[in-house]
Amino acid sequence: MLLSAAKLIGAGLATIGLAGAGVGIGNVFGSLVLGVSRNPNEKDELFRLAILGFALTEAIALFALMMAFLILFTF
Repeated sequence: MLLSAAKLIGAGLATIGLAGAGVGIGNVFGSLVLGVSRNPNEKDELFRLAILGFALTEAIALFALMMAFLILFTF
């Protein structure tokens, strides 16, 4: 009973990283829009960097989700 409650609390705390990743992805693409509006000639380079930032931020979200699932479904 106590272990089950602790697992649920731990998994819930592990998913806090998903909210941070959502904020990070919004920040990446918001900065992309601002950068392209200031310098439209650099659109391709800025988009390439935004996709890299998106991928790295999304990787953190997947790690947080993986940790939540590991906490829930082990032992």
